[in-house]
Parts: sequence; C-alpha cells; structure tokens
Amino acid sequence: MPSAISDLRKEYSLNGLDTTDVLSDPIAQFQVWFNDALNAKVPEPNAMYVSTVTADGRPDGRIVLLKGISEAGFVFFTNYESRKGQELASHPFATLTFFYQELERQIRIEGQVEKVSSDESDAYFSSRPRGSQIGAWVSNQSLVIESREVLENRQHELETQFADGPVPRPSYWGGYRVIPDAIEFWQGRPSRLHDRIRYRKQAENWLIERLAP
Repeated sequence: MPSAISDLRKEYSLNGLDTTDVLSDPIAQFQVWFNDALNAKVPEPNAMYVSTVTADGRPDGRIVLLKGISEAGFVFFTNYESRKGQELASHPFATLTFFYQELERQIRIEGQVEKVSSDESDAYFSSRPRGSQIGAWVSNQSLVIESREVLENRQHELETQFADGPVPRPSYWGGYRVIPDAIEFWQGRPSRLHDRIRYRKQAENWLIERLAP
C-alpha cells in the first residue's frame, strides 16, 4: 500500500459519549445530532449511505437523501424499479449510515423497509422542483442507456407533454420507510478508543448499551 495512503490518519478529540448522555428515545437522539449537524453547517446533513443486499447476497450501497423522520421511521424516495428498489423487494431490510466529519460522528440505523403510502409519496412528489418531477419520468433508473443524449431528448419530450399542467407522480416512483430495530451513535475519540452507544429494540422498549470500539 502506498505510504501516502497508509500514513493518513486523524486523531478524534472533539467530544465524548456515554449512556448517560443520550436520550431514552433513539429517534429523539437522532434529531439532536441532526440539529447539531445543521447548526455546524455540515454539507448535506441528510445525505446517507443506504446499504441493501443483492439477490445473490452481495452488499450494495449508494448515497441517498433522507426526506422524513418520525417515530415510525426514516423515509427516502426513489424509483421502485431501480437496482435498490429490486433489492428491497427481495430483501426488505436496509442500513442507513450518516457521517458528520465536522463533528467526528457517525450514525448507523438498521431495520426493516416498507413502502410509504401513495398519499405520502404524492405529497412529497408535488413538493419537488418541476425539473426533478420531470426527471423522475425521464430516467429508467439503473438501466443501461446509449448516451446522455437519450436522457436529454426524453426530457424535452416530457417538458412538452406536461407543459400545460402539473407533473403527476409516476406509479413506479415513491418512498420507502426504514423501521429501525437498532440505531448506533458513534463519537470519535483519541487513540481509536471511540465511543459507541447502541439502541436495540426489545418489544416496545429500547435497550441502550455501550459497544467496544
């Protein structure tokens, strides 16, 4: 391994985290850390790495934007016929990972995945910029295409088609909700002895425990 890579390291020292520091509800604790990221002006604090599993058991992942948080779970929107949509149809479980470098923090959320209601998908779709709405129609997400020109020609066709009215939501586009059964909060500490506090769902309650770094 080139020394320029192997020698890269950062000492984390901004904060500590203990079981006595966190709220009893992990969703509320997530909101606290998310607001901290907003206040610290972390770029795109809702950007998360969504991990799924392929049909042959291989891990797969990509960056997606979180678009909703509630006691029910964490919501994002995408094309249901995309690669991740097909994987979630076969294996409806996912992990969401947030990394806030400026705060030396990471959050991992694991859980089962379900589609949100059509009404919820419609409401979010109608709030999107018109260009993004048309983009949802343009792209057969994850399929091979010949060139960028294919997308641009299709975009022009759809702009003409929808010129006189609102853009409807495609039936193949909508939201997913990750219903958490485990949420881990990671705080960087010196000498790689990081703090890891995990919540695990047990019946109607959350067990809070410390993990070794």
